Amino acid sequence: MSSNRTLMILPGDGVGPEVVKETLRVVDWLAKNKNISFNIKEGLVGGASYDKFGTPITDETLADAMDADAILFGAVGGPKYDKVDFEKRPENGLLRLRKEMDLFANLRPAMVFPSLVDASSLKSEIILGLDLLILRELTGGIYFAEPRGIEDIGGGIKKGYDTNLYTTPEIERIGRVAFDLAKARSGKVTSVEKANVMMSGVLWREVMTNLHKNEGDGIEMHHMYADNCAMQLVKEPKQFDVIVTDNLFGDILSDCAAMLTGSLGMLPSASLGSIDKNTGKRFAMYEPVHGSAPDIAGKGLANPLAELLSLSMMLRYSFDMKDEADLIDKAVSQALDAGPRTADIMAQGREKVGTKGMMDIVLRKLEELTN
Repeated sequence: MSSNRTLMILPGDGVGPEVVKETLRVVDWLAKNKNISFNIKEGLVGGASYDKFGTPITDETLADAMDADAILFGAVGGPKYDKVDFEKRPENGLLRLRKEMDLFANLRPAMVFPSLVDASSLKSEIILGLDLLILRELTGGIYFAEPRGIEDIGGGIKKGYDTNLYTTPEIERIGRVAFDLAKARSGKVTSVEKANVMMSGVLWREVMTNLHKNEGDGIEMHHMYADNCAMQLVKEPKQFDVIVTDNLFGDILSDCAAMLTGSLGMLPSASLGSIDKNTGKRFAMYEPVHGSAPDIAGKGLANPLAELLSLSMMLRYSFDMKDEADLIDKAVSQALDAGPRTADIMAQGREKVGTKGMMDIVLRKLEELTN
């Protein structure tokens, strides 16, 4: 079946290929049952690419990714690459994709499924009904800005340094995305930085304040220091709706929010670029928040649901298929209600299943929901 929708598959390393393989079963199901098909291309990234080509991503794979309508990404990295030159480490394949495609807006939802309330380390009354979204600026800040490096300053002493740099336009465009997302939710934005000790934070707060004044009609906005935000996520997470923050703090806070839900294996993410004014196309990549989990790689134990929920986000944000995204989300919820779980979300009295077994249940629920 031909399609004008191109999907680039980048499984990566560790458990990445396993969870991507299972998620593609749902892509096949959509083609057979919903007449939704994709032209699928696949490439190597991360350690898999380094092992074959000596680089974490080739120019050819990058070009294919940029030609696609969306990218479904697995995970990269592993201890075998710890001594590889820094610029050739697996993670730099992912960083290059983000930078070259200008994927500046990283959406990381944290939602607690009712049947997983007991999987969280927090009390049920704190997280029951939790549904928040962390919006992380992804292409600026300390992970990319110069100068950075390690220098020998003599006397057997070295210094290592990084730069947390943001410009007004970079902050404005992520702020606009935050406002747009909030308008479709409860209309509340919390802007997070460290304006008390960092000049980049002072600018962030200034720009967000002005942006809200000029373009934030109908949006309730609050400012919060990053350390306080981390505390509040654990203390009273349901006070938040959309949290917008920089690259470093977004990286940290999204992992903190992940454990509110009980497992990194449940959290999807979307990385979006600007809409091209000429073509109307938006670069987009979808990936689970969890890493490559080398300790369980190849054992068929990984939770595939974060990858599947990333596919759901892809349908929603890249292809405007809200009904199909809602269907997948509902099938995941019912699969969790059914009982069997992967090890990361295991509960007393539940049957333990592996990667394939978990997706088998989701596919059964998709059949039940559509018949």
